[in-house]
Amino acid sequence: MLLERKTTLTELAQRVGITVSNLSILKTGKAKAIRLSTLDAICRELDCQPGDIIVRVDDDE
Repeated sequence: MLLERKTTLTELAQRVGITVSNLSILKTGKAKAIRLSTLDAICRELDCQPGDIIVRVDDDE
């Protein structure tokens, strides 16, 4: 989505109001949870739906 929207992680972090490091953790899939308000803000800024940017992964993968 970042590439499609021609935006950087830094720009998105500033617009959403979270740190680049926290956004990077979300991007790499290392986060165990995300606040719905953060997900909403990201989707609003990227003009997308949650299913466009997140996938479900089993714990053993």
